[in-house]
Amino acid sequence: MTLVAILSGAGISTDSGIPDYRGPQGLWRKDPEAEKLVTYDFYMSDPEIRRRSWQMRRTSASWKAEPNAAHRAVAGLERSGTAVRVLTQNVDGLHQLAGLSARKVVELHGTAREVVCTRCHARSSMEQALSRVEAGEADPPCAVCGGILKSATVMFGERLDPRVLAEAMAITKACQVFVAVGTTLQVQPAASLAGIAVEHGARLFVVNADPTPYDELAEETIREPIGTALPALLERLSAGEGP
Repeated sequence: MTLVAILSGAGISTDSGIPDYRGPQGLWRKDPEAEKLVTYDFYMSDPEIRRRSWQMRRTSASWKAEPNAAHRAVAGLERSGTAVRVLTQNVDGLHQLAGLSARKVVELHGTAREVVCTRCHARSSMEQALSRVEAGEADPPCAVCGGILKSATVMFGERLDPRVLAEAMAITKACQVFVAVGTTLQVQPAASLAGIAVEHGARLFVVNADPTPYDELAEETIREPIGTALPALLERLSAGEGP
């Protein structure tokens, strides 16, 4: 059976109302200072940065976001009987909300739906933490040990979980088709997966508004809007057709 690996980046979720980071309307372009809120050293050393980070999380567009046509198309590909694994750089959980089995989603950069203690590593729901913020705790400490809580996402300055990366690498080497969608393929090590897939014989498809460093390795690059382009591509792939 053909294994389809899908590497998804911020671009797949923009139709759901979640802005990307580096695009024309990206968060970092609009407010370069915002990058500090998700940079580990700043976050750990500055209580004011943490307070601002909690407020950013509280008002995040992702809490009201719903899966869009692209997320639903990926879940639909799995339901059609195709072997699918998603390697996502996103932390919004929308692939799972669209109906894709959680065990088939590898969250390379963690999840924004949980928090983790930086001291004892206890995990709990983001919803619980935000309810504490709403109740007046500007920087809620860990309920277990009193340590600093952070989103269970990989911040700038943190390494990816080696076990998560190893799982993504194994899927990449085993797949016959690798689709990179909504990602600039510039953030390592996730970006390198596209090249590794090709080295191991996979067909590469790139669906992204802007050129990527891996376009020349792709069997097909698609610049159309992701909400229509990805469903069409996955329909072709499930039917066993070429480009």
